[in-house]
Amino acid sequence: MAFPVIGMVGGGQLARMTHEAGIPLGIRFRLLSDTPQDSAAQVVNDVVVGDYRDLDTLRAFARGCDVITFDHEHVPTEHLRALEAEGVKVRPGPDALVHAQDKGVMRARLTEIGVPCPRHRIVADPADVARFAAEGAAGEGDAPGGDGWPVVLKTVRGGYDGKGVWVVRSAAEAAEPFRAGVPVLAEEKVDFVRELAANVVRSPHGQAVAYPVVESVQVDGVCDTVIAPAPDLPGELSGQAQRLALTVARELDVTGHLAVELFQTRDGRILVNELAMRPHNSGHWTQDGAVTSQFANHLRAVLDLPLGDPRPRAPWTVMVNVLGGDYPDMYQGYPHCMARDPQLKIHMYGKDVKPGRKVGHVNTYGDDLADVRERAAHAAAYLRGTITE
Repeated sequence: MAFPVIGMVGGGQLARMTHEAGIPLGIRFRLLSDTPQDSAAQVVNDVVVGDYRDLDTLRAFARGCDVITFDHEHVPTEHLRALEAEGVKVRPGPDALVHAQDKGVMRARLTEIGVPCPRHRIVADPADVARFAAEGAAGEGDAPGGDGWPVVLKTVRGGYDGKGVWVVRSAAEAAEPFRAGVPVLAEEKVDFVRELAANVVRSPHGQAVAYPVVESVQVDGVCDTVIAPAPDLPGELSGQAQRLALTVARELDVTGHLAVELFQTRDGRILVNELAMRPHNSGHWTQDGAVTSQFANHLRAVLDLPLGDPRPRAPWTVMVNVLGGDYPDMYQGYPHCMARDPQLKIHMYGKDVKPGRKVGHVNTYGDDLADVRERAAHAAAYLRGTITE
């Protein structure tokens, strides 16, 4: 029997968990990984070690694959267009993926299709940042007025987990982002009450499913906790967020999983913060908390199979990331965590433990949100070694 071969570019934990979701379906994986030690390279049989920034490497990797998809958004757009021109199925395609690669392109396109975003524009230098702040002080667009500061600056490409992002309070603080020599996007600093994420999956023939909108709790720019569904979110806003994400997926012609990260503002609006066109940290809860996980539905989408049910299995599911600390032997924490909570699900990525590095996550679920949150937080902290009882 001939089962399809999926070529996954990138060897991180997202590739590892996507591969896991494909095993029951008999789907074969080919992995383009930076090193043999990468998270997914430890578990995938067919691994090519190479540079995803090299077109010839990508061409050689694509031979024998039925479709190419991604663990990250960093493959050069022009290389993906070259592969498509040569008949390679790339999902999501480069014309969609560029909106997750380039924040300037994303903001321009979302504004064009009427998706609500923070006030923004590309800025040339620190003096231009000061002019942008002054425009905010004048109350242009959705800006709150005041003196227009602080301003959020982002390099248009390459940032993640708080990297490539600066919050500046004067032109004097605005010099650093321009040193990289890439375009810089300025945005108003949104007055928000919390961050949300709307996760959807879309197939090439246009079928789409939407997961419950979740709350994403960030610590130092890194996702710490995800609560599904977002507590106390009015039904009107939840539906608006799901419709918005489905609209973005359709208008940008996304194939696969799309995470739309959102701000819920103090005045009751939702604004788009970022896009990710791959499985995403805000969707890890679906491994144990949804009928069909984000990873399984991403595979179904890139293969143009019918999509699976996105509904939750329990009233509440909470995911907490396990970050590396000063306690490297996390396996020694398993007996305590498993005995304390037999329903706990632990997902480790096979990474060396380094302070602040995402090395795994835990999922808990149940009927009582306070109990579910406590169980997840306790397990993650115990594995990290920040608590010992």
